[in-house]
Amino acid sequence: MDSRREFILNQIGEEIKEILYGYIKAESFTHSEKEKEAEAFFLNYFAEKTYWKEHPEYFGTCPIRDDPFGRAAAFAMVKGEGPETMVFVHHNDVVTVEDFKLLKPLAFSPDDLERELHKLRDSFSEEAAEDLDAGTYLYGRGVCDMKGGGAIQMALLSRYGELVRGQETAAGRPEAGAGGGAAGGIGGEAVGGADGADGDAGAMAGWVFRGNLIVLAVPDEENLSAGMRTAILLLAELKDKYGLDYKIMVNSEPHQRKDPDKGVFSLGSVGKLMPFLYVRGSLAHVGKVFEGFNPLNLMSGIVRKTELNMDLSDVVGCEAAPPPTWLFYRDRKIKYDVSMPLSVTGCFSILTLKQTPGTLLNKVRSICQEAFDEIIAEMNANYSRFLKATGQEERRLPWETKVVDFAELYGEAYAVHGEEFRSAYEKKMAELAELLNSDEMTLLGCNFELVDFVYNYIDDLSPRVVFGLIPPYYPNVSNLFLDRLPDTIRSIGEILGDFTKEQFGQEYVKEYFYTGISDLSYTSISDSQEITKALKDSMPFFGNLYDIPVAEIEKISMPCINIGPWGKDFHKLTERVLKEDLYERTPQIIEYAIEKILG
Repeated sequence: MDSRREFILNQIGEEIKEILYGYIKAESFTHSEKEKEAEAFFLNYFAEKTYWKEHPEYFGTCPIRDDPFGRAAAFAMVKGEGPETMVFVHHNDVVTVEDFKLLKPLAFSPDDLERELHKLRDSFSEEAAEDLDAGTYLYGRGVCDMKGGGAIQMALLSRYGELVRGQETAAGRPEAGAGGGAAGGIGGEAVGGADGADGDAGAMAGWVFRGNLIVLAVPDEENLSAGMRTAILLLAELKDKYGLDYKIMVNSEPHQRKDPDKGVFSLGSVGKLMPFLYVRGSLAHVGKVFEGFNPLNLMSGIVRKTELNMDLSDVVGCEAAPPPTWLFYRDRKIKYDVSMPLSVTGCFSILTLKQTPGTLLNKVRSICQEAFDEIIAEMNANYSRFLKATGQEERRLPWETKVVDFAELYGEAYAVHGEEFRSAYEKKMAELAELLNSDEMTLLGCNFELVDFVYNYIDDLSPRVVFGLIPPYYPNVSNLFLDRLPDTIRSIGEILGDFTKEQFGQEYVKEYFYTGISDLSYTSISDSQEITKALKDSMPFFGNLYDIPVAEIEKISMPCINIGPWGKDFHKLTERVLKEDLYERTPQIIEYAIEKILG
């Protein structure tokens, strides 16, 4: 191991552990004011380091606009020579701990939690019990997903800061970089790090760090990724300010293994879309069922045609997106009565590898039309039997298939009521924003409340399906789809795989999509005009309560990779991360990636 690499990695596992144990004490439950505690921990960590004391412009925050909790995307940077830059990202929000029950007070105390888990081992799966007995995993909310990866990134950036500062000091330039010039770094007091950091770094003054490193810590990944969408604006600003050339973004989400003997590098991330359906029926008393149209009947047909439908699932090479599943489905009746419901609402989640919002929504429209046709045919067949049984003359029901997207519904209301409708719509949108920000109504509730509101201005009350999209939208990204990548970036999976075999005797395989959904989705975007149009047409809140900085994504566009430790049981009581990966392997892999990409 060369002296530079030895300096960076010396006892780094101890520093990672100390960072992580402090980081998880910030109980940063997603979409809550507690996320500010994780932000503060991140900033305080770097504020105490000499490098960032000397270069305070190299760390800070970018506030999320109109955020009810005042959250922000935080960053820290080490500034070397030249424009080439690697960006690291991790989210510091965590899911709640309801499943911990009586162990909730220990959810953020790994050592105490592990002792208590041994008392429950007989209730765990065989694999979970064996891992607990082995003592090779660290337990606790967030140690895996994903403050463990964040602690690795922070520790590595700290070491590079020490190194660059040591070189500045040896060169007689302790203030270098203050004017946007050469350097930026943490200083010589890394927790648990190498002794005599400044001296060791100074001894390597002939070695020049070419390039720049940025670590982003973002909130809200488990919710709507407001933190990452804001971080894109920050990266665009830093790019202009310092003339940066973004080479790659590295996430450190935990990876899961199909084969326990093979690690995984992901060279992209799945996309996610959430189509919503609003089915309007026609009211009738249960004793007069053929005088009405029950929207539950139609929605059921649509659900059956979409749930786990592999025709809606993308396949790229040997990788396939999991098929869609429904997350929400209910009628809009407030209380029981003997009439059928007037409307039914629902939404389903679909993960994508290559589909755009426009192509998927075209499929949704076709499925809704097909289901509508089939329900009408089935109703007419049953009506015919009923008429025959009751000795009545044969006739058909009046219903016709009608499927529109949200933009078409809005246009219909505006065509009749004009500016009166537009003004009332904008007022309603502002009211819903207040309800959403105060947590008095969910995003789903706001969405369907808005569709109900538009229906107040619709004259045609015949049955129909209204479809669209509910936030969030995660674009699918993959290095596989990017042209003109440098050879090192194009083959980074193989390069790191060769390294892990030689260094650890550990095989790592590559995949083109991280299927756990991640903030890497915002590293690049294609067909931006088509995507923006589809979102404007079909997502009621797009540009109001929810937005994606499409232009800035194009500006900072870069390839990506996920390099994270092996973890299991995300979001569960037995959430855990392999200690060897956390403290030893992953830091070395990431440091090697820095060496290869920045040279």
